[in-house]
Amino acid sequence: MYIHFLYKRHVYIATMTHVAKIVEIVGSSDKSWENAAQVAVDEAKKTIHGIRGIEITDMTAKVDPNSGKITEYRACIKLSFGVEH
Repeated sequence: MYIHFLYKRHVYIATMTHVAKIVEIVGSSDKSWENAAQVAVDEAKKTIHGIRGIEITDMTAKVDPNSGKITEYRACIKLSFGVEH
């Protein structure tokens, strides 16, 4: 299992009283896409506090060319968390 930080692309969403920051990351798992998304969240929460939600933007997989079986699931997520101002 591993996690990537895809880009240094950050999006800020502002409302009347709250500001959220969004980062895009990729998690992987040998079990499922759901588990790959959870891996990404679990790794992100080590350094990001106040995670409010995620959006799964892409799901891909690595396939063994000999067996044709999926060997790794990857989930690209946008993760939002509160920003203090």
